[in-house]
Formats: sequence, C-alpha cells, structure tokens
Amino acid sequence: LVFTEEDKYGLYSNLLFKYFLAEGIVCGHDLFVASAKEHPDNILKELPAPLLDDTCGKELGDEAAAVKSEDVQDSMKIAWRYQNLPKMEASPTPYTKFGHYYDISKKMSPELIQSIKWHSFYLHEEPSSPPKMKTCNMNGAYVRLLQSLQRIISQGGFDGSDPQKKQKNVLRIGIQGLGSPLWGDDICCSDTPEDVHSLTKFLYVLRGLLRKSLSACIITVPAHLIQNKAIMERVTNLSDMVVGLESFIGSERETNPLYKDYHGLVHVHQIPRLNSLICDVSDTKDLAFRLKRKLFTIERLHLPPDLSDTVSRASKQELAGSAKLLSSGCAAMAIGKRHLDF
Repeated sequence: LVFTEEDKYGLYSNLLFKYFLAEGIVCGHDLFVASAKEHPDNILKELPAPLLDDTCGKELGDEAAAVKSEDVQDSMKIAWRYQNLPKMEASPTPYTKFGHYYDISKKMSPELIQSIKWHSFYLHEEPSSPPKMKTCNMNGAYVRLLQSLQRIISQGGFDGSDPQKKQKNVLRIGIQGLGSPLWGDDICCSDTPEDVHSLTKFLYVLRGLLRKSLSACIITVPAHLIQNKAIMERVTNLSDMVVGLESFIGSERETNPLYKDYHGLVHVHQIPRLNSLICDVSDTKDLAFRLKRKLFTIERLHLPPDLSDTVSRASKQELAGSAKLLSSGCAAMAIGKRHLDF
C-alpha cells in the first residue's frame, strides 16, 4: 500500500499516479482505477506514452548530453581548489535499466490500453449500497469502493488464498483523492470531523484485502488539507510506504536561487521492510523533483555552483538599497554639517 501525499495543487501527484498506472499497462497487469473527481476513462486516456528501448536510449542520451554541457559550463564557475573533489551524483542510484521510461509529452495509444483488462470505479455512477452493509459505521462511498474491490479480487482470480489453475496476474489499484469532500468525508473540512475513524477503517480493511491478494495499491490524499495530525499518524501507520510531494508553486522557494533548478521536494516518510514490526525510514532527506519537457525526474538536491554569485549579487543590491535609505536618514539628521562621520 503506497500512500502519496498530494502537493498543494495536485499537479505532480497526479503525474506520479499516472506513472504507476502506465507501468501496469506496459507490464500487462490488470488495473482498477477509482476516483470521485475525474472519470477513470479520462485518466487512462491521459497516461504517458512508453519509450521503446532505442528511443529510451536516445532520450536518455540527449538528457545526459544536456547534463554534461551544464557540467562543462558549471566547471568554469567552480574555484580551482574544489575541482579535484569527488562529484556528487544527482540521481539516487546510477542508471540501470529498471522498469520503463515514459514520454509525458505524448499520450499512450488506445490499442495498448485495450490490450489489458481494466476496471473503473467512478463514485457518481455507482449505485448506493444496501443499508445492511453499513453496520461498520463507515462512509458509504468507502463501503461501495470496498465492495467493488472485493468483487473484482474474487472474480478475477487475484485471491492468493484460493488455489487457481490458470496463470496468475497482478492487480494494480489506483485510488485518487481519497479523504477529500468529494468522497463524502469531512476530515479535510473540519478539525473535529463527524466520523474521524472512517478513513482509517477503510485503510484497515483495504490492507487486509491487499495482504491476501496479488495486488498493489497507490492512494493519493490531500494531506495538506487535513488539520488533525492524529488522523495522519494513523494513516501513516496503516500504510507500507508513505511519500509526500511538496511543490514550490506559490511559495517563497519558487523564487529562491537555491531551488531554481527544481519544481518541488520529495519527502520519503516511510519505507516498507519485511519481517519487522516497524517500517524503515529513509536516510536520504534531500530529494527533489523537476519536470522536464518529456521526463519527470527525482534527484538529490545539491547547491548549484553559481549560487554564491547569485546570492552575492542579490546581497549587493540589498546593500545598495539600504545604503540609500541610510544616507537619506543620516543627511536629514546632519543638517548644518559638511561631513558625516560613521
């Protein structure tokens, strides 16, 4: 169970959500897409197009060439005494062929999407559940979603406890905007919601379904709107992996020269660990992401070489402005004197 904290405007978390679904299509997995905001059919139409092996090499070669040219330009700005120091890698791990790469400037072909089985759950089109299924005092939308998931897991042969003769497959589950008012939950609207345990009950039952089935799930939640921190702690404990995206849009970091090459930060709060009572915590705290023309990359955040020049230039301008204010104030106080002694 991968829990993703949405960024403020939901731009980059939605892109990460689509990457997860696109990887499932390329690998031939079955999909289950649930949303209360956007129709799942429209989400699938907006998935990024996969890059073939030769195209991928060309794209990555172009990116590497661009990075190399940037390094050549930056080397001119680095002092000679720092040039012999070991260079820090921008990516968390060196390049290895793992998974697939996608071009976000192009959409996935409809033929590729139709080649796999996919199921959709759009809240506004689902019929209401009978009253006898609401004995657990859970939100009605969550109950309907769990019923639909349980039906697909049992009918599609994804139940790991049920021996099946046919070839096994993996079900990828994507739930968008869980906990928002569109799902009928008020945890984002009030510090004291009416049903404070509705979301945690849903995640508890969902985790039980995932444990006994061949499935993986990603959930996006507008965590920045949830004021009750106790709810977020419970949700974190019920998840296997927790990742948060912090966008620079509308914040002071958007104009900060330190973050000029990036669009936001990636906070890895929790990593799954097998055979352990507690989850692992990442040692890497300085991850940032940036959206290029065709690729969405996550890199280690490091100081640009020309930061000192930028900061010194900005500080010079501030000093010049403060000097003007200081001179005008001193001149007003020093009427009748020819010289000012500081």
